[in-house]
Amino acid sequence: MTNLKLLALSGALAGAFLSPCAWAQDTLQKSPEASTGYHEKAGWAASKFMVAAANPLAVEAGYQMLKKGGTAIDAAIATQLVLTLVEPQSSGIGGGAFLMYYDGKKVQAFDGRETAPAAADEHLFQHPDGTPMSRVEGIVGGRSTGAPGVLRMLALAHKQHGRLPWKTLFQPAIELSANGFAVSERLHRLLAWDPYIRKDAEARAYFYDPSGEPWPVGHILKNPKLAATLRELADGGAEVFYTGHIASDIAAKVHAHPTNPGLLTAQDIASYRPKLREPVCSDYRVYTVCGMPPPSSGGIAVAQMLGMFETMDMKALAPANGVPGTQAVHVFSEVGRLAYADRDRYAADTDFVPLPGRGIPSLIDKGYLAQRAKLVGDKSMGKAPAGHPPGMDVAWGTDNSIEAHSTSHMSVVDQYGAGLAMTTTVEDAFGSRQMVDGFILNNQLTDFSFDSRDANGPVANRVEAGKRPRSAMSPTVVFDKKTGKLVLTVGSPGGPAIINYVAKVLVGTLDWGLNVQEAISLPNFGSRNGPTQLETGRFPVSEIEALKARGHVIRTVDENSGLHGIERINIHGVPLWFGGADPRREGIAKGD
Repeated sequence: MTNLKLLALSGALAGAFLSPCAWAQDTLQKSPEASTGYHEKAGWAASKFMVAAANPLAVEAGYQMLKKGGTAIDAAIATQLVLTLVEPQSSGIGGGAFLMYYDGKKVQAFDGRETAPAAADEHLFQHPDGTPMSRVEGIVGGRSTGAPGVLRMLALAHKQHGRLPWKTLFQPAIELSANGFAVSERLHRLLAWDPYIRKDAEARAYFYDPSGEPWPVGHILKNPKLAATLRELADGGAEVFYTGHIASDIAAKVHAHPTNPGLLTAQDIASYRPKLREPVCSDYRVYTVCGMPPPSSGGIAVAQMLGMFETMDMKALAPANGVPGTQAVHVFSEVGRLAYADRDRYAADTDFVPLPGRGIPSLIDKGYLAQRAKLVGDKSMGKAPAGHPPGMDVAWGTDNSIEAHSTSHMSVVDQYGAGLAMTTTVEDAFGSRQMVDGFILNNQLTDFSFDSRDANGPVANRVEAGKRPRSAMSPTVVFDKKTGKLVLTVGSPGGPAIINYVAKVLVGTLDWGLNVQEAISLPNFGSRNGPTQLETGRFPVSEIEALKARGHVIRTVDENSGLHGIERINIHGVPLWFGGADPRREGIAKGD
């Protein structure tokens, strides 16, 4: 650990927003959620409990629940409800989430992923001639909206692990919705940048002034419709959302879209059920790392990357002066290609399609991954092939879904020994660009493949009725293998790049000896089995040229992650929680 005395005392952000990157003209053709600057952060320390999330107001809500004696689940619910209000472009009650929860004894994987309507089939995002729709055609409107899952998932987790009354958890969000909150720099710029959300009448009346301009930074924005919705949910529980007028309002909105109506019905929403799944856990050196199983591809892909890294001397590749060197970027990118190749061929909702081999155990088998790691040479392989895990073979086509970056992540630890990692999303920036009853509706169905089959067979992640679309969300919890103690919880938004972002932090903390804030702040880099992507302005020209000489096709991009994490550290023998928040977004960590 470095600068621990300073880090232990740090409780505020260091610095201010730097000048933002240039804005894309078409949000759907370029970055799904624009960069809003880079804001250096030092990290935060606490001794009893902590929450790290994407907005200070949401963090404060979770922190207050922890101070009241609440559990990590209580804090996560309060945090999510405020994120619905203050970060509507990224997550909310109109979307879904994955939750990795450790209660002090066991790890659970809560699946709150949205589901496709009963009337949907594999042609949902295809023209009559079978060709796939464009990104804009798919996302904007009712067609892309699945049955929201986050509230029933949180209600299930609260029933098992909550201590505070359900109603108490809603109070911060209700008060902020009714009394208003100051529009942040990030929200203002995203509203100015996106040309589609303003076309929805309810959203336009809420987010923009009478002249059509987004409300300025600092404007006190009130959301009385959301306040009313949250009061109903606080009083009546999550079932109010799924079986009452809110479900009917969602279905009516989806069906009434003027150019792209959808299939979701009130019955689809009423039928939604969250699921408890078996976590994907594997050993990595002296640690045990647990992630989310399908329909997330994140847990498997991260475990595959770590399994390949385990055959290599990663410590020797530690960054100098905060920048990973040429060999580190090369190895990380090549391993990423191999993991993403398997992901794009095999990962999908396993309630509908089988994984190859013996399932998850085959895909994360140490012998299989050691063989895959041998494909990493001195030169880039360019495009990696999917592997053949031991056991049953399956013939699936290659996925071409358009997963987007507008997601949010929170990490929480409580005073009772529990901790969680929860990644939550409406998918694209402002989801399907529809607002109802004060919240944004997801466009999660565009995480399905638009093509349904190719020469290799049907695509595993094709649309099917009731199916959950594949995701890259990778909420992750890490344990000391010897003692079983929780040592790290981490995750990120970022669409398919989430896997690389999380793997970067795991290597940074577990191999390179960085604290979680330092690991989060490292430049983002890696490959998704295409070009090697490097965060704009963070790598020297000499390194870029060296990578090109080794066969890498380089793209410099914003790489707009939103990593949040909490780790267990020791300062002079005193155990502390240390939280990190991504300098690329406006989040913080807070605890006592």
